[in-house]
Amino acid sequence: MSYNKPIKLSAFALLGLAGCGTTLQAQSSASKEFIKAPLAVVKKAPVTENELKRWSHLDLVKDSIPGMSVDRAYAELLQGKTGQKVIVGIVDSGIDIEHEDLQGMIWTNPKEIPGNGIDDDKNGFIDDVHGWNFLGNAVHENLELTRIVKKGDDGSAQYKAALAQYNEKYEEALRNKRQVDFLLNVHNTIKKELNKKTYKIEDLAAITSTNQNVLNSKEVMTQVFTNAGPTFDPEADFEEYREQVYDELDYNLNKEYDGRKVVGDNPDDIKNNHYGNNVVFGPDKEKALHGTHVAGIIAQVRGNNLGGDGITNNVEILTVRAVPDGDEYDKDIALAIRYAVDNGAKVINGSFGKSYSPHKDWVYDALSYAAKKDVLIVHAAGNDGYNIDETKNINYPNDSKDNVKEFTNNVITIGAINKEYGENVVAGFSNFGKINVDVFAPGEEIYATIPNNKYKYLQGTSMAAPNAAGVAALIRSYYPKLKAVQVKQILMDSGVALPSKVVLGEGENPGEKPAAVSSAESSKTAKMVNAYNALLMAEKMSKK
Repeated sequence: MSYNKPIKLSAFALLGLAGCGTTLQAQSSASKEFIKAPLAVVKKAPVTENELKRWSHLDLVKDSIPGMSVDRAYAELLQGKTGQKVIVGIVDSGIDIEHEDLQGMIWTNPKEIPGNGIDDDKNGFIDDVHGWNFLGNAVHENLELTRIVKKGDDGSAQYKAALAQYNEKYEEALRNKRQVDFLLNVHNTIKKELNKKTYKIEDLAAITSTNQNVLNSKEVMTQVFTNAGPTFDPEADFEEYREQVYDELDYNLNKEYDGRKVVGDNPDDIKNNHYGNNVVFGPDKEKALHGTHVAGIIAQVRGNNLGGDGITNNVEILTVRAVPDGDEYDKDIALAIRYAVDNGAKVINGSFGKSYSPHKDWVYDALSYAAKKDVLIVHAAGNDGYNIDETKNINYPNDSKDNVKEFTNNVITIGAINKEYGENVVAGFSNFGKINVDVFAPGEEIYATIPNNKYKYLQGTSMAAPNAAGVAALIRSYYPKLKAVQVKQILMDSGVALPSKVVLGEGENPGEKPAAVSSAESSKTAKMVNAYNALLMAEKMSKK
């Protein structure tokens, strides 16, 4: 899929939350030495609501949660220090720049006079005050493989592979439709029995009906609650799942649907490059959910008692809307990266990806352009649970044209972890690969902003990437002389080690997990991003 949607509900049976045991080996908090993984970790008590909302900021040693030690970094390393503002470009589905918890964090183009209908800075984009929307009024799109199949059989291996995957995905979408329709029916039965639409697992225990349909529905919902985790809301999450599945059939895999016609450009002509508008959250602000959540992870206001906390407030978020509900076009991504670079971004977050990239050279050129301008690109590894080192599982965009050797050194690819340190710490949905994934960051049950002053838990490598991008921005704020390639190396080298063995991907059959393997198979570093360690390394590197 395009941007990485929440996938909590797509495989209920696979998402039981495991506990972990034994003892915690403590370290001195007074010494400013690298945080290292304890020999064993145990969570002292169930995760509290407050801990869950900000677990990615917590510390493995102090809190027994494998967060990025952001709070510890502020308390022990950044007190009394002043960083400089860093522009962070977010190439995504759009951002609700009016959100209460992003106020003061939004980039404003100093060269543009708002609302005068004139291209004041002469960059080809009229009134681009807070960024640009390359999608105009488009919202839904096909997958790239659907677009390839629509063009017809050209005899290529790519067409045959895309057709096979299309047929497989279509059948899977039909199965998912049957599943979600069944679950909605079960949910409606329980709602009617309880006479309320919002309920918890405790409410199910109170059902005493002798109606077999009600009893069967009670059993199903009990299993769903048990597997889906503490933040599960049947009314909201089932609707989200329904929308995801129906959108796949109605738009992503629908060969009759043309989502591009409202944009008005030729997506196969990179020279046709001035299109779209300046409404950075798009025609429907609610559809900017993904990008708004990404922005919040990086920059939601710290310590204001609203929602969660961002990694850093020394940022200005520059919005580039280029990712629809479906697969992004290579042209839009290439131009979006260039736009962010040209307007001063020093870090760009890309929480999107796809399996085919017909014009990948345009994107490769944009990545190289960003490298020349000293811009770090932070990219999500993807949510298929695949080894993306394998040619059949390539996740675009990437920084290695042959899927092995990097052609640019300014792209860092991020996998996702959950909050329980142990052999299951790598999120089952996260892609992995010791060549093409660099490092991991928190990506499961991340609480952040969504449109219209609301907040939500989402999960995916989409959430892991901005966690890493936030740390990158923190480094560039306090150590501005460090280059993008140095920041990338710091994020990788300073991380906390994964356990020696980890489970990677999801099993072939529901409920079956793969065997644990050496964590060296997970990524280049077999590490998790850590802000405390990163800042210590940045301090040392900046003095060389």
